[in-house]
Amino acid sequence: MKVELQQLKKFLLDAGLVTEKQFERELIKCQENNQKIEDILVLDGLVAQDEITKLQAYLLGIPFINIEKETIPLDVLKIVPEPIARAHNIIAFRQDGDNLEVAMVDPEDLRTIDFIKKTNPSLKILPRLTTKDGIKKALYQYQQTLQVEFGEIIRKEANTIKHIKEGEEVEEKKELEKIAEELPVITVVDTLLKHAILQKASDVHIEPLEKEVIVRYRIDGILHNVMSLPITTASGIVARIKVLSNLKLDEHRLPQDGRFKIETEDFKYSIRVSILPVFNGEKIVMRMLSEGTKAYTLEALGIDSRALELLHHNLNRPSGMILITGPTGSGKTTTLYAMMEILNTPDVNISTIEDPVEYRMPRVNQTQVNSKIGLTFSAGLRSLVRQDPDIIMVGEIRDNETAALAINAALTGHQVLSTLHTTEAAGAIPRLIDMKCEPFLLSSTLNVIIAQRLVRKFHSDKEKYNLSADELKDMEKYCKLERVLELLKEEKAISPKAQIKDIEFYRAKPSKDCADGYSGRIGIYEVLSVTDSIKEMIVKKANTKEITTQAVKEGMRTMIEDGFVKAAKGLTSIEEVLRVITE
Repeated sequence: MKVELQQLKKFLLDAGLVTEKQFERELIKCQENNQKIEDILVLDGLVAQDEITKLQAYLLGIPFINIEKETIPLDVLKIVPEPIARAHNIIAFRQDGDNLEVAMVDPEDLRTIDFIKKTNPSLKILPRLTTKDGIKKALYQYQQTLQVEFGEIIRKEANTIKHIKEGEEVEEKKELEKIAEELPVITVVDTLLKHAILQKASDVHIEPLEKEVIVRYRIDGILHNVMSLPITTASGIVARIKVLSNLKLDEHRLPQDGRFKIETEDFKYSIRVSILPVFNGEKIVMRMLSEGTKAYTLEALGIDSRALELLHHNLNRPSGMILITGPTGSGKTTTLYAMMEILNTPDVNISTIEDPVEYRMPRVNQTQVNSKIGLTFSAGLRSLVRQDPDIIMVGEIRDNETAALAINAALTGHQVLSTLHTTEAAGAIPRLIDMKCEPFLLSSTLNVIIAQRLVRKFHSDKEKYNLSADELKDMEKYCKLERVLELLKEEKAISPKAQIKDIEFYRAKPSKDCADGYSGRIGIYEVLSVTDSIKEMIVKKANTKEITTQAVKEGMRTMIEDGFVKAAKGLTSIEEVLRVITE
């Protein structure tokens, strides 16, 4: 089965997807590079991959299937072994009696179809076309079989791990080294990590109690109990993770920090390890950092149009400081990288000092903090300004010296991006003054301050409802609902004549695929522009409340207002917004 070239050309021209001149140019290119015309068209961005696939499906008389939306039964999935599925981009996804539907990307791959027929002679194979991205996402469902087998594997292997008691240091170290390399403990740790990646966990907590070891994953900002293991496994698991992180095996009294990487065909993760002595042993927390993650756009992060315009204006300024504030885990670094993605052009030199380097960016000179050898934020920043940078990114302003150096860099013609731990945007100003920064220097250098939190998004299904009179009264404690109504009307999300009681909100609806009804996260923001009036207030050392009041008068949308607007748009729930704002 093959689509004829002239037939493909005719349909592309008739559909208005390409011009004849473009097609002929692409044809020459595909002949020079010995590639398929379809691949060249997609690579050059003239036609989307799903449009090409749908067109091929139509011309060949083979149905097109969006495999991404299919939840495949385990027994059907396993008809095509995982290695075959990966090697040939083919997935068995639906069975009806003797009919087996398989999704594939290459309609000419008859050998794989024959293989499936030979291994399953009673089945009639019905090919369906899909995209490469669809196949890639569907392949993850092989790993989801791990969820079924997970507990059994862990418990079985955990029972065979030897328990080491503290004793003679040399002997203990040798025993721990031996156990860390044994199959049971390797299987337990590998399975825990693989499952964490599958669940999209940001952190893995392994906590020893008196009689058991608790494993918890942080998913979308919430900690979930995964399972408990026998206490006898504690020393083996700690030893294995210490070996992977190149830490001291026989040190149990002091905290240790390290990192290691895991890599497969599907993912590449850098794992940051923190080990802390606690009453019952050593607690491990592993931060999971995906190296394949691409920088988000500011729009995709959830920043509204007015704030976006303000940010783009400030990003175009040649000098000054942009600060992002919020607690740990509120997505500050992701927002920083989204900004750097905009600024990262060949005509500028961007240098960063980070702890840790969470994303790798081409053309950006990224430096990792290493306090053991004296490479702190302040020491690194002092060196960065000698590297002729146009833009400097400081992962976090933690101390007075780093704050002073960052302000000095902004004063001397550099654009400085950084983060600070405060609860709201206006709070960054008193915090910097507490760090001995001169108010008149702050007013000269600060351009914009962003405060943010992350709220969980609805998975798919959600339940619509209107607030009762009592609920509306409770909501008024957090913000003026008239302001939310005004913002929704500005964005044309509701009718111009709608009243507060008419605003529809949503609740999460649990499903088979998603136990709590939430999946993924989006940001809620307040973006404070340092205008002339705010600068005057900084010089006068105004407090957080006074600065916030003035910023709101000048049009700033507060985080709680932004959260309620997103809740009214059906992106998240009021409960979720209040959880992150009030916790």
